[in-house]
Amino acid sequence: MGVHALRIFGWSFAITAVGVAAAGVLGGPRDAAIVAILAILEISLSFDNAVINATILRRMSEWWQKIFLTLGVLIAVFGMRLLFPIVIVALTAHLNPVDVFDLALNDSAQYADKLGNAHPAIAAFGGIFLFMIFLDFMFDGERDIQWIKKLEEPLRRAGQLDVLPIVIALVSLLVVGEAFSGDNTQQVLTAGVAGMATYLAVRGLGEFFESQGIGEEDEDTEDAGDDSAVGRGVATADTAAPARTGGSSKLVLATGRAAVFLFLYLEVIDASFSFDGVVGAFAISQNIFVIAAGLGIGAMYIRSLTVYLVRRGTLSEYIYLEHGAHYAIGALAIILAVSIETEVPEIVTGLVGVAFIGLALVSSIRHRRREAAAAGDDAGHGDEPDKSREPAAAPL
Repeated sequence: MGVHALRIFGWSFAITAVGVAAAGVLGGPRDAAIVAILAILEISLSFDNAVINATILRRMSEWWQKIFLTLGVLIAVFGMRLLFPIVIVALTAHLNPVDVFDLALNDSAQYADKLGNAHPAIAAFGGIFLFMIFLDFMFDGERDIQWIKKLEEPLRRAGQLDVLPIVIALVSLLVVGEAFSGDNTQQVLTAGVAGMATYLAVRGLGEFFESQGIGEEDEDTEDAGDDSAVGRGVATADTAAPARTGGSSKLVLATGRAAVFLFLYLEVIDASFSFDGVVGAFAISQNIFVIAAGLGIGAMYIRSLTVYLVRRGTLSEYIYLEHGAHYAIGALAIILAVSIETEVPEIVTGLVGVAFIGLALVSSIRHRRREAAAAGDDAGHGDEPDKSREPAAAPL
């Protein structure tokens, strides 16, 4: 592993060592092994989360990327994996959070049962949030890179109607709430509306502040030189400066209030991905601190991987990875809806995500080879135009 990669993953390695060692000292070898197992599961089942995070994080400055690796990890470990389940149980079971925390410490089996009872609300909130991400991507009328063209092109054209994703999401929520939620209809509908409101608020405010800051930040870019922000895609010292010119400047300088809301958006996405994992972790251990440690270590690696994808420009090199991750998100949203009444093994969720990412990676590699071959042909003919830089629209 190179020095650059070691710098990004260094904290992950250090926290892994400390977390596993602490579990071994406090709980013995068994707890240490469970922490390691939970961390591996979180990493293997959340690669699509890293890809989605990278598509957003590359729009933020290097300073905010560091915040994502530091403060973001504290939120992920102590907030999403430890405190948030307690808040969910308190709300759904109508208990005092202090009593729920005492329950988690002294009666972990009952705590796990109450958390399981909260699953319909958790699935509805996270599912509709992720479904909105998927729909906004599929109906994006300005997206010129397409993976499965026969499917994506009609949806892209339909995306000229801005309210269409919201309408589809609301209709889907009504169908799930009325037909597939059993006795939990009110709980599912309430949580689903809350999830949609959260998505629209955080995403809308982030885009608003980003648009308000574009003009001023573009002027700052001209004066600031290489220190102003991280470029889109490859964010190294050799390539960052050119990336800040032209059409990508809007993505380059998401700072200030815009970056705050993008950061909040990232954290809610992480929460949506982690809900099911937290509930499923109780099948392996009922110790909330062991679960938080294992899933937290995994979350740290996902964050490091996110930054690594941004700094290496992987999403620019493998152009269909973003598509594969969004298809995985759509599939996860459907799985969460199904899981309201029917138990879905977590391994199924992970394999679906890995399958979409793998297919997207293969398609991206094939595309790069076609581009390289076309570039070689153009170089041989001399006068013929180079078509390798045209927007890609290669279907599977």
